[in-house]
Amino acid sequence: MSGEMMERVENAAYGFSVSLDMDYDEAIQATTEALKAEGFGVLTEINVKEILKKKLEVDFTRYMILGACNPSLAYRALQAEPDLDLLLPCNVIVHEDGDGSRAAFVDPFAMLSVAHNAELSTVAEEARARLQRAAAHLKGEFQAD
Repeated sequence: MSGEMMERVENAAYGFSVSLDMDYDEAIQATTEALKAEGFGVLTEINVKEILKKKLEVDFTRYMILGACNPSLAYRALQAEPDLDLLLPCNVIVHEDGDGSRAAFVDPFAMLSVAHNAELSTVAEEARARLQRAAAHLKGEFQAD
């Protein structure tokens, strides 16, 4: 990933995010498509706004948690660490952010490091690279080779 992209993708110890100049519904669709382009399917959708309204009767910004999974990477990880499914799937969130939206991606390397299993490093690095490319795609910076 280019240095320019890294400046625009905000990093945290457990993930990274991108600001999107599109509305929430568009952002969910675009994020799902970007994940699909990198081999991830969305297994679950958790509507946080709806849940908080129903359970706590509070208003919250539109906020969706997408449970993304790349089956081949998940399979490789589970072969190395059978109980790793406690950390799967990869969570990706999309939420309203001012006039636009924000998509945030878990860093698989940070998540899988809790297993202390060196065999997971290559899987985590590949998953991270794929998610970073999905984030770059959302920013319109993805360049096919």
